[in-house]
Amino acid sequence: MDTTTVMSTPLELDVKALEHKVKEMYRAVAENPDEKYHFEMGRVMAERLGYPASRLDNVPAPAIDSFAGVGYYFHFADLQPGERVVDLGSGSGMDTFFASLCVGEQGRVVGIDMTDAQRHKAETLRKAAGFDNITYLKGYIQAAPCEDATFDAVISNGVINLAPDKQKVFREVSRLLRSGGRLALADIVTATHLPSGITCNSDLWAACIGGAMQIDDYLQAIESVGLSVEKVQENNEYRFLSDSAQGATRKYGVKSISVLARKP
Repeated sequence: MDTTTVMSTPLELDVKALEHKVKEMYRAVAENPDEKYHFEMGRVMAERLGYPASRLDNVPAPAIDSFAGVGYYFHFADLQPGERVVDLGSGSGMDTFFASLCVGEQGRVVGIDMTDAQRHKAETLRKAAGFDNITYLKGYIQAAPCEDATFDAVISNGVINLAPDKQKVFREVSRLLRSGGRLALADIVTATHLPSGITCNSDLWAACIGGAMQIDDYLQAIESVGLSVEKVQENNEYRFLSDSAQGATRKYGVKSISVLARKP
């Protein structure tokens, strides 16, 4: 299959408008986590997805409040003490803090995010809690400001679906990983291909629906950059909240999956 066709950005999608919409939504997520969104947030949802309560107890609570991930994948990542990890789309920092606890003082965690409010919140929490092995950088997940082949693991949670060109993101993952390194992620996919009325709607993209790829295309896109998909699981405990999001879930099979892939 021609993956360049699979991964192409919808011609009618205004990419600049999408970036603005995503930044505004996730600025609000960082600053006002108690507001209502298309999706769930916070600790109750995180525990339901599979995050162990005992480890969440050691993560700064405000980071958990703004957690808008879509699944649990750390059992796939199997992070070890001393490893180097990069989180693509690190948000308010919950998964970076979680990863930091896994890799310990000798490990390193880098969080990449384009939204200033998210990075500011994460950095403020990092300093206050003394997580010295985490660094936050401003950047895009398709162009991380990091050197080649420097990470044992790339992680990401509910973010790659927001990228207009997912092929670039997966190429970036391959560039960042050392030989034998792994990609562990959770993301939103669909059972069927979405119509242009949804894929060209920036509101639905920002809500993690409009940019969701059909699952077979998504997994093929990962393998097209030289990674080998080893494990896939559906996250049945994840759910959208708004009527429009639930409608898309029913009609197009929108769902959350966790994936483990490895670089040879």
